[in-house]
Amino acid sequence: MSSRPADEPLSGSRHVTVVLVEDDPPTRDHLAETLAACDGIRLLASAGTLQAARDACERFLPTVLITDLQLPDGHGADLIREVRHRYPATEIMVISVLGDESSVVTAIRAGASGYILKDSEPVDMVEAVHGLIEGRSPISASIARYIIRRVQDGSFGEDRKPAPLLTPRETDILWGIAKGFTYNDIADRLGLSRQTVPSYIKNIYRKLEVNSRSEAVFEAIERKLIRLGE
Repeated sequence: MSSRPADEPLSGSRHVTVVLVEDDPPTRDHLAETLAACDGIRLLASAGTLQAARDACERFLPTVLITDLQLPDGHGADLIREVRHRYPATEIMVISVLGDESSVVTAIRAGASGYILKDSEPVDMVEAVHGLIEGRSPISASIARYIIRRVQDGSFGEDRKPAPLLTPRETDILWGIAKGFTYNDIADRLGLSRQTVPSYIKNIYRKLEVNSRSEAVFEAIERKLIRLGE
């Protein structure tokens, strides 16, 4: 792994360097074009999966990581946590359609310094990137208002542990595990290849902080992620 700090300019460039993570190709292309067209910003790589994002961050050590939360092979909060630990100089901003309390709090606790929604204008994203570098924490106005209301009415869950952020596919697989289905059964029911099911299960184990099928089922029922009567 390179030892170059994340904020060191490449080849004498003064550009803010960015790695973009977004799994939807048209959205990723649109965001990439917006960033690439801006003076002072250099887009180093765009990625559509958690693993590709990890590889890009290790290779380029960007000044700023912009990431979605819902990725096909994991959750963006895992990436945020890893990047914050391994590359502390990298600023991290979430760009997502998710504006609920659990998503926002989880991302910020993982290490994100900014959080903007995908309905923001392109200029907002660019200004947010520069704001991060200048020490600000850009947050979409609707999220800021929501947080303020929740704090004022005392319902903002500061001490409440957020529920694990499983994807719908992971929840379906977890339900299959609870029902005692084999990997082949789960793959057939969900239209997946047999080889991909173990990868999903590893992600489930990691998010639930367990090491076995029985522990995963117990934890999922306790947290009301699945109901066996469904």
